[in-house]
Amino acid sequence: MTRYASVVFDIAIDRQFDYLVPPDLEASVKPGVRVYVPFRSRRLSAYVTSVSDRSSYPGAKTILSVRDAKPVLSEPLLALAGWLASYYSCSLSASIRCIVPTSVRKGHRAKLPLFVQLNREQCGDKKVIEELGRRAPRQARAVEILLQCESPVLLQELLRSSGAAQGSVRALEKKGLVNLTRQRVYRDPWEGESILPTEHLPPTPEQRRAIEHATQALAQRRFSVILLHGVTGSGKTEVYLQAIDEALKSGRGAIVLVPEISLTPQTVEGFKARFAQDVAVLHSRLSLGERLDEWEKLREGKARVVVGARSAIFAPVQNLGLIVVDEEHERTYKQEETPRYHARDVAVMRGKIENAIVILGSATPSVESYRNALTGKYALFHLPRRVEDRALPTVTIVDMKEEIKRVGRMTFFSRRLLRAMEEHLEKGEQVMLFLNRRGFSPVMICGRCGYVHKCPNCSIALTTHDEGEKLLCHLCGFTAESAGRCPRCHTRGIRFPGLGTQKLELMVSKLFPDCRVGRMDSDSMTAKGAHAEALKAFRSGEIQVLLGTQMIAKGLHFPNVTLVGVICADTALNFPDFRAAEYTFQLLTQVAGRAGRGEVHGEVIVQTYAPNHPAIMAARSQDYALFYRQEIPFREELGYPPFTRFIIVTVRGRSEGAVKWISDYFARAVRELRPPEMEILGPAPSPIVRAKGYYRWQIIFKGKSVIRMNGVLREALGKVKPGRGIQIVVDADPISML
Repeated sequence: MTRYASVVFDIAIDRQFDYLVPPDLEASVKPGVRVYVPFRSRRLSAYVTSVSDRSSYPGAKTILSVRDAKPVLSEPLLALAGWLASYYSCSLSASIRCIVPTSVRKGHRAKLPLFVQLNREQCGDKKVIEELGRRAPRQARAVEILLQCESPVLLQELLRSSGAAQGSVRALEKKGLVNLTRQRVYRDPWEGESILPTEHLPPTPEQRRAIEHATQALAQRRFSVILLHGVTGSGKTEVYLQAIDEALKSGRGAIVLVPEISLTPQTVEGFKARFAQDVAVLHSRLSLGERLDEWEKLREGKARVVVGARSAIFAPVQNLGLIVVDEEHERTYKQEETPRYHARDVAVMRGKIENAIVILGSATPSVESYRNALTGKYALFHLPRRVEDRALPTVTIVDMKEEIKRVGRMTFFSRRLLRAMEEHLEKGEQVMLFLNRRGFSPVMICGRCGYVHKCPNCSIALTTHDEGEKLLCHLCGFTAESAGRCPRCHTRGIRFPGLGTQKLELMVSKLFPDCRVGRMDSDSMTAKGAHAEALKAFRSGEIQVLLGTQMIAKGLHFPNVTLVGVICADTALNFPDFRAAEYTFQLLTQVAGRAGRGEVHGEVIVQTYAPNHPAIMAARSQDYALFYRQEIPFREELGYPPFTRFIIVTVRGRSEGAVKWISDYFARAVRELRPPEMEILGPAPSPIVRAKGYYRWQIIFKGKSVIRMNGVLREALGKVKPGRGIQIVVDADPISML
């Protein structure tokens, strides 16, 4: 019977092609493997998506060869790729490129070093060893070392320990005394780390109910989504660990997603301490070789649990039974490149495809997830108390407007915060300071003429770094040196108002010269392993004050941290985004949760210019239910998510006129096709109208179904020819309106 394979190329061609499967390759060509096929005058690599006995394309060409002995995409992952393409409005090839790691797509090789194994039958005669000792003492030394090893020895290690050259070992091979073979070695990012094993902790009644629900669903192989809403320090991780243990006992694997690379070292330690070699790690800080090896361990079943950031949701875990999304509300789960997927939503869909349990954990759930739980779509479990009934920290709100009036000048530190830092540091306790703005100062301004140095590529001011000596755009990366004079009036009256983490670090070091201060932000954590080193130094007490951006605000557990200071709670409140209040509440609650996780009661001091804002008042009492009750009527009245779904279409290009014209044309095309329930807002300039040299206009589409809206948008896109240099980007369920 003639067989045909549908394939998709690993290049930007948004359609599938059929190829004839030659008889000698029928056993090898299956969904998920890569093949080489002729395409025009080229030989291209492609992924097989399906195999059937018919084709709608007469005269199909023949597959040339098969690249993989085993599929790189399982059937569930192929199904997930199809859903990604449909929901996030991208090509199937783009969604597959997102799932298959770069190291696999580009053909990086596995590590296959030489190993030496002793041929013990040949070395059984003592005369042979004695003869070697007289004529070739280094060869004899190598044999003596091998006699003490039951398993093959890495060639390089043998050469180092024996002092022999590689030629000596080759000579032993010619004599038949040893065998040299290449063996697969898996690079281990955690090699050399000493992690003590841990046992399960007795669960609280609330934890037990969540674990039992997950255990029952696992036993029934039933898809279920659990929203685990627990205050900071309530033991959500212990629920994850015991649920994973149940999955492993039933012969199934698990995926654990964490939102930040900075959380990965501490999180991985907890999972490796419980499950040892069963744990693989996937995140962007690994080298390509390390990522390849961790991916292969999972595909081969050598590891059954993966811990990682956003892209780990696509890990090839065998017989997947459980997916954990820790801090499910986090914005970092949303990818800002095509396909613009949200890892939390992909986790739910993958769980549905594979009949797995999905646990979404957070002290501050997204409004969408919490409403899904209240309406019965998700199972809701509360962890209302901290472990061992430790009290939540005391939160004090400081009105900075009143503070400035009292001191008669601008200040970044309230007297209340400075006094508290002195008291806690004198007791040998540790302090964390949170400021969600990196750099030295957010703007460089001339005190005489008011000139602000802006980015030539973006419609934002340049941020100053390195005590004002360097100017940097946080959107496009443009850098410039500060000349010390105003480019417009040429005076030296340059000022650096406002505060960033670099200036904050300098101020704290001057205020507390006897304390070592550490900083964690994307500027200071560029080197590989920098996160782990900083957290290790803080855990050991080498650093007394740790300050930083949102990467210190969540997931970290340091029992000696008794004071958390929020330098400015208002940085996100005035964004032109309907989620601004939610984002502010989440950040403040999460950063407050870093305090008082040990034996000593914690204290949190929040400095703000809007002390009566509902989000800040709710964060003060760490009352999520209060925040939700205040927020949900506003969302419903204005038709915002979770009551409708948004798609933002951004048109961008070098010419502002062309961008505006295409935006208007595309909006008219959609209006001709749209159903009555689909609402269109715009087109209008984006809040940041120019970024990375591109002008940007937005059109917002509101409706009940993303899939139905995408169908209309695809039809409209087919009528629009944007021309060279114009891009149209579709973002379903955007998390930022900027």
